[in-house]
Amino acid sequence: MAKIGDSWGNFGSSIAALLFFYTMYRNYFPNELRQPIARYIRKITRYFNPYIRITFSEYEGDSFQRNKGYKAIERYLDQSSSQQARRLKANFVPNPKAFVLSMQDHEEVTDDFQGIKVWWASSRTVSNRQSISLYPREDEKKHFILTFHKRHREVITETYLRQVLDVGEEIMVKERRRKLYTNNKSERVGPGKSMWSYITFQHPATFDTLAMEPNKKQEIVDDLINFSKAKDYYAEIGKAWKRGYLLYGPPGTGKSTMIAAMANLLNYDVYDLELTSVKDNTELRKLLNDTSGKSIIVIEDIDCSLDLTGQREKKQKDGEKKDSTEDKVKKKLEDNNKGSQVTLSGLLNFIDGLWSACGGERIIVFTTNYVEKLDPALIRRGRMDKHIELSYCGFEAFKELAKIYLKIESHELFARVGTMLEETKMTPADVAENLMPRVFGEGAEFCLERLIKAIEQAKEDARLKAEEEAKAKKTEEAEAEGLKTAKKEKQESGGKNEAKCAD
Repeated sequence: MAKIGDSWGNFGSSIAALLFFYTMYRNYFPNELRQPIARYIRKITRYFNPYIRITFSEYEGDSFQRNKGYKAIERYLDQSSSQQARRLKANFVPNPKAFVLSMQDHEEVTDDFQGIKVWWASSRTVSNRQSISLYPREDEKKHFILTFHKRHREVITETYLRQVLDVGEEIMVKERRRKLYTNNKSERVGPGKSMWSYITFQHPATFDTLAMEPNKKQEIVDDLINFSKAKDYYAEIGKAWKRGYLLYGPPGTGKSTMIAAMANLLNYDVYDLELTSVKDNTELRKLLNDTSGKSIIVIEDIDCSLDLTGQREKKQKDGEKKDSTEDKVKKKLEDNNKGSQVTLSGLLNFIDGLWSACGGERIIVFTTNYVEKLDPALIRRGRMDKHIELSYCGFEAFKELAKIYLKIESHELFARVGTMLEETKMTPADVAENLMPRVFGEGAEFCLERLIKAIEQAKEDARLKAEEEAKAKKTEEAEAEGLKTAKKEKQESGGKNEAKCAD
């Protein structure tokens, strides 16, 4: 026991002496001497430590873009993580139904390659900066650390890492699920959380089930396919590999359905961007850079998202009366803008500024019910390359719907329906609702007759609405004329009174 006590005493004395000399070194050695000493210490350490470490960061330096190799390494390591790591994360993959296990932060696993043993460790570093930020990735970064013996440097850097990337990318392609993303509000973006949340994209719409004139439909399909194969062409002409589509038309004409059909045709992810949740232009730019390639970025009902209605330099004259629709739209825009400072300039840069060229193979889609209200700068060619009008249901679109819902290509009632659709405005959604059998075994003729009745009712409703609007307009004109007459009489009366006073 005495020997053990002496040993601990000697150890304590050594530690105390070491701390004393270290304090002297820090406080009294000039910086000019400390730097050479530190260099020699590093050399000695390297001599006795034969291992090399390579760090693979999720984000490189101050870049907003995610390191493409990081995800491939993560998927590669998932294979050995389930067998070696003690703390694991579980993610469910629906096809095939299974849990994918990956290691938590600060875990370590080993791997063997051609008889060479390497060590992989996951880590997370947090900056010591005291500033408050809504974007945690700038202050908190994840990375993998690969450790191996220096004698295997050439094999590891030239062969092993290539295999890791190839296997990881192969697993990613095999397990890829298309996703529907939506942006998170700024205040909800916490440490380690993405600016986007997603669910699995499962919309069944295709161009085969889209109610549209066949030639127009084929033109859109050809345009999309040509874009997806035009990487080299875009590079040759010096343009970013992206394309803009403006879908406009009344509600219920299939704008959202077309977006789903585009995603299914190209096998792209969909990013549904809610502009009113974006704090400012900087956050909008970060959202763009947090998207992946092979994706469709969608802003639906853009005329209601922000004040982008082309009235930037127009001021309403005093006393000018607005119609009720404009009042409602303006009020909605003002309410939406309270929490967002995104400007038209910021949105234009988002579409085709320098930052829009980061990444590639992106489609940007705007939808609107009122294309005439949008600022011309927002929808000009080069930003929105293709303008697609989705209007009320015509005869060709009706035949497509009949083929889809009733499995027929002709019927004696088709001609009557076609004539009625020329006279009455009805959306494809309303036509489809009336064509869809509501009872099992309901025949095609019964469904067509129901559609005819619905068109007749829509025609009658439109007539009554037009009469009411005409009556309201007439009443408004009469009131305006009455006010004008009263004002004139008042002026004349005032003139007479002035004349009497003068007499």
